[in-house]
Amino acid sequence: MNPATSNASALNGRIARLILWLLLMPLALAACSSPPLVQQQSYVFGTLVEISVYDAPETQAQQAIAAVLARFDALHHQLHAWQPSELSRLNAGLAKGARIPVSPELAAMLRDAQTISARSNDLFNPTIGNLIALWGFHADTPQGNVPDAAAIARWVKAAPRMEDLHIEHDQVWSDNPAVQLDLGGYAKGYALDEAVRILTSHGIKNALVNIGGNVIALGQHGDRPWRVGIQHPRKPGTLATLDLHDGDAIGTSGDYQRYFEAGGHRYCHLIDPRTGWPASGMQSVTILVSGDHAGTRSDALSKPLFIDGAARLADNASRLGIADYLAVDAAGQIHVSPAMKARLR
Repeated sequence: MNPATSNASALNGRIARLILWLLLMPLALAACSSPPLVQQQSYVFGTLVEISVYDAPETQAQQAIAAVLARFDALHHQLHAWQPSELSRLNAGLAKGARIPVSPELAAMLRDAQTISARSNDLFNPTIGNLIALWGFHADTPQGNVPDAAAIARWVKAAPRMEDLHIEHDQVWSDNPAVQLDLGGYAKGYALDEAVRILTSHGIKNALVNIGGNVIALGQHGDRPWRVGIQHPRKPGTLATLDLHDGDAIGTSGDYQRYFEAGGHRYCHLIDPRTGWPASGMQSVTILVSGDHAGTRSDALSKPLFIDGAARLADNASRLGIADYLAVDAAGQIHVSPAMKARLR
């Protein structure tokens, strides 16, 4: 090979390496400037939990997610309705008519739940734990037996209500020994609000937290809002998709996750406290709320809309200050508020 050929080959090699470097440099810069989406799943509150963090260093994101999941686990063990917990110890004392000391956090939750219950005309009623247990839903898997009608009627006649609770100086007691607390319709929403608090304290600005269909958004996903799907209650896949902005939360109550079938009927875990029987007028109700305590409100306020059925859906939503809802009634008809319709994709 002559020197000219050798010099040309060397030059071509240097040019090729330069072109390759120029092609790879944007990818390297992108990797440095845009950290990947960090996601982690777990199983808490009897359901699948997923936390997604965007645009944060991976180590920072993982530490924040670990702190959130630890908090979820602590709440799960604090509020469990049928395994040893602070709540189950309180229930044992209420059944005996005793005054039971509770943590300041649980006392605050119960006061808040009292306020929500009063606003809902007691359709959100966490004191009907005995009825939920009677129907077999105080178990990891529903027991699948329809209770005796007379037993149901006895608990309905006892009429436990949140107003039967007295909370003073972090002591709780009740005038009604039938009161047995089940915060299953409140705890996941409370946990969402706690997740936002913890993520923010770790410097996370963009995240999405999903607890079995109860979802809250922090910031956004890059240059667009977080996008979530609303599950169809009877078919695989989604009914619609929805963009969530910073602070938005959605809560869904449905008859398709915890239920059993007997005699050709579907019995879900959402009990109507007026009758003692599972509500049957809806397949699902999804609401969207924002602002303070959005997670808690999205969880708790979807329950009265589901229980009271389609005929009073719009009236109940208006009374509870819910502008955005999407519901599917027992016949499969879809009901969408004008505000929610404008948000759906």
